[in-house]
Amino acid sequence: MAVDSQPPEIPRLEFDLVLPLLLDLDRTLITTDMLHEALFLLFRREWSTVWYIPVWTANGRAVVREKLAEIITPNDVARFPINVTLRNFAESEALRGREIVLVTAADRNIAEKIRESFPFISEIIVLDSELNMRGRAKAEELRRLYPNGFIYAGASCYDIHVWRHASAGVFAGASHRLLEKAREVTDIVASFPRMAFTFNGLRRGLRLHQWAKNALVFVPLILGGKAMEAIAWVRTFEAFFALSILASATYLLNDLWDLHEDRQHWSKKHRPLASGELSISLSVLLIISCGTMAFGLARMAGNGCVAVLALYLFLSLLYSFRLKREPVIDVALLATLFTMRLILGIAVNDVPFSPWLTAFSMFIFLSLSLAKRQNEIVKMIARSADEVPGRGYKGIDAPFVLATGVASMMAAVLIMVIYLIEDAFPKGFYGHPDFLWGIAAIIFLWLARIWLLSHRGQLHDDPVAFALKDRLSLFYAGAMGVIFMIAVR
Repeated sequence: MAVDSQPPEIPRLEFDLVLPLLLDLDRTLITTDMLHEALFLLFRREWSTVWYIPVWTANGRAVVREKLAEIITPNDVARFPINVTLRNFAESEALRGREIVLVTAADRNIAEKIRESFPFISEIIVLDSELNMRGRAKAEELRRLYPNGFIYAGASCYDIHVWRHASAGVFAGASHRLLEKAREVTDIVASFPRMAFTFNGLRRGLRLHQWAKNALVFVPLILGGKAMEAIAWVRTFEAFFALSILASATYLLNDLWDLHEDRQHWSKKHRPLASGELSISLSVLLIISCGTMAFGLARMAGNGCVAVLALYLFLSLLYSFRLKREPVIDVALLATLFTMRLILGIAVNDVPFSPWLTAFSMFIFLSLSLAKRQNEIVKMIARSADEVPGRGYKGIDAPFVLATGVASMMAAVLIMVIYLIEDAFPKGFYGHPDFLWGIAAIIFLWLARIWLLSHRGQLHDDPVAFALKDRLSLFYAGAMGVIFMIAVR
């Protein structure tokens, strides 16, 4: 389980120690759903057996839970996000001599694996899943088992019925309204709410800040001489939002596929899915909804947009499911996905293809992708780890990644210089092309700074996200914009 510091003060139950503390499992002690976790692991590890689920279901829910329980290992359990404050509270009560009981409808094998990670749990109650024991049925069963009373920790609206018959209650949900309802039926003696899923969680899950990358689709519109055509702007905005929404879906799908690796990562463990803030079921719904919406918008922008987005989706899935674990290939594919943003802008506006622009894009984004990997390797080495979780890079790869990344940086600057000499100056497209030398210099300064920070381990994961918050990077971007406007006049 994740290791977190204990709160300054842990409350104590002012009740006789004879009363046991009953802990619900799903979305309470563990801030995720065991059934959804097991289904996800089945899809990832033994996808060929997914087709047996209807057969298992025909034999009853208990069979389904038993089969899914075989998928979950103790290592998986150790990575599940938990309600740390509730765990600390229950552990403190156990040390005082109170019996701590785990109550769940999950298979007993899973419950036993949970108890291995929580030694303070002294007993397990496995409810009959065939009888759908929740709400009133669950309350009656617990009253039968503990006629002298019990203290119950829950987080669901169905737990209202259990709290009504409990001697006291502990709240571990995310809804303030549910907490108020619980207080109406019992004495809530402690509250350890889990993080509620809010718009901020949705923003981080869909990575809306990454939409800034998709502004590349406007570059061909401007460089292709169609900046004065209103219909071109409309098509480009449609393509921009279609790509952005589809990219958000692929980010979420990538997070879902990397769920267990992210829970071991020093920063990714705080992502909405990995932390349990966003449920697996809701993430699947968001992925399907965003994908459908994206291609609906793409259809409005034209067949070219649909074709490019379909290729983008194919390459994204290829990256997420397989190639991101292949060193060098992974960053080359990331650079390709960035360059496809330019290709999308070319496709929707029917402007001439520019080999200069695409070559420059490939090398600059290859360099930035390698900078991200270098940063991960440096932090991995600082934590005495052997390899980056979910990636194919090891500590000994740091010199190679550094050399390849800096070489890609210099290649991008060199392509820019050759473009100026061989294309920009002779063709007379720019009124004052001499000013473009300033853009080449700024690109070098910015990339060199990215690599310096990455090598020092001071870059926070994503160079593009860093640039959007870094004042000097924003200054460089503004300066390049001014220089470009002066040059075209």
